[in-house]
Amino acid sequence: MAAVALTALAALPTQRAVAAPSAWPDRPVTLIVPFAPGGPTDVTARVLGEALGKAWKQTVVIENRAGAGGTIGAGFAAKAAPDGYTLLLGVTGSHGIAGSLYPKLSYDPKNDFEAVSKVVIYPNAIIANPDIPANNLQELIALAKKDPKFQVYGTDGNGTASHLTMELLREQGKFPMEAVQYKGASPLINDIIAGFVPVGITGFPSAEAHVKAGKLKLIALTTDKDYSGNGYPTIAGQGFPGFAAAPWSGIFVPKGTPAPIVQKIAADIKTAMGAPDVVEKMKTLGLTPMPVTLGDFEAELDRERASWAEAVKISGATVQ
Repeated sequence: MAAVALTALAALPTQRAVAAPSAWPDRPVTLIVPFAPGGPTDVTARVLGEALGKAWKQTVVIENRAGAGGTIGAGFAAKAAPDGYTLLLGVTGSHGIAGSLYPKLSYDPKNDFEAVSKVVIYPNAIIANPDIPANNLQELIALAKKDPKFQVYGTDGNGTASHLTMELLREQGKFPMEAVQYKGASPLINDIIAGFVPVGITGFPSAEAHVKAGKLKLIALTTDKDYSGNGYPTIAGQGFPGFAAAPWSGIFVPKGTPAPIVQKIAADIKTAMGAPDVVEKMKTLGLTPMPVTLGDFEAELDRERASWAEAVKISGATVQ
């Protein structure tokens, strides 16, 4: 009997056993944010983490691991134990674009993770200096086709969703525009307001206050429709039906996390993102709750990866 017992013990996995779903979580859960504190991804994580913490009766610890467009934090999360105690708030860049943009990654965006749930989307926006003689997308395209002064646009940075979205639009609309790469939304917006570049594309939450103040002109949102209900124009509604390129944030866990735990996280996210107080907080930040879970989220990701790969090819962008 002793020999049998020793044999059975030897057969047990050396890593810590995963708690049964009924007991999970029995300790704090870490939510990795692959960007610095204060940005939209970080704020999304904190609102969601608070809601999930209440549901789980456990603390959700936000851990910021910023750098390289979200890929440093994603690479760290990919190597975590697949036990449900490490979540990642991945983004379009880390899981939709990075596989095509970076020659080498420390993780596989598709095969190293379980895609649990999309959480929010937020629009990028084509914005312009108020003095340019174009008030909508078709007028801007016509202007770019005839006047070299308007054949340049600013982006949040090389290979970002804003850059690649404009490259897709430029290819479909057959108009000449060359990208000027900025290091984020703030310097880009400042230069558009000052007139150093006539047009740019960036996250609308960063630009909306300037639009409302008349310091910027809104040409189009990049989402398929205006989810805010404010009547803002979209690319799709201005001659490009079906065009949609909405950056998102979503929850991922390391591949191998037990299915019952993954399913519970997905269900609890869906409930949290439907709560009126959470919806209101997100909308105040310019974010639209969009809980798309499990298989549906993974299917969306497969389609997005193909689209972004085409955009990377068109743009010629690469990041070492």
